[in-house]
Amino acid sequence: MKGDIIIVEEHHRRVAKTIVGGILGEIQAKPGRYTMTVAGESGSGKSETAKAIAEELEANGVPAAIYQQDDYFVYPPKTNDATRRKDISWVGPNEVKLDLLDEHLKAALDGADEVTKPLVIYQEDRVDEETMSLAGSKVVIAEGTYTTLLNNVDKKVFINRNRLETLETRKKRGREEMDPFIEEVLKIEHGIISKHREKADIVITRDYEVEG
Repeated sequence: MKGDIIIVEEHHRRVAKTIVGGILGEIQAKPGRYTMTVAGESGSGKSETAKAIAEELEANGVPAAIYQQDDYFVYPPKTNDATRRKDISWVGPNEVKLDLLDEHLKAALDGADEVTKPLVIYQEDRVDEETMSLAGSKVVIAEGTYTTLLNNVDKKVFINRNRLETLETRKKRGREEMDPFIEEVLKIEHGIISKHREKADIVITRDYEVEG
């Protein structure tokens, strides 16, 4: 998403090193591409962890590309927020074109050199389009709240942190005001996303330690 702020910190790099160390042989042994997801609640560190994993992979000679779920929302951010405020039942996986994101993971697995995907322009509250090159990438990572639900995935990573534990991160990214409605949205998301932990292959704990 154009205009997003991603701040990779030491704890992101630490878990990325552990995760990559555990799956590097599997990645290298697989013919063709390898796909991963990084999921969790808002502010849990999905974007930062995905970027740290991509950087650690590249440091080990394995080029990686990242799909951001934020680009696949049905509506751009401000419009999506207004839609939620009109009808809070809109909150959930239906807000995202998960089928399209899954198609783009499948395209990666099938060896596509590029995909034409949505691109959210955050400040302008609009969705554009971009052609993303996958040429040379051995690993493609999809990161976002609901990416554990995707099917065309070799390895699923889940960050097990709730809305109270992610408050400081959300403030740092500055993408939303802290108001009661947003907190209600996060409660609903928690009820949905917390159940996805059991679908994950690798879990990052609230203290940013790796399990699995």
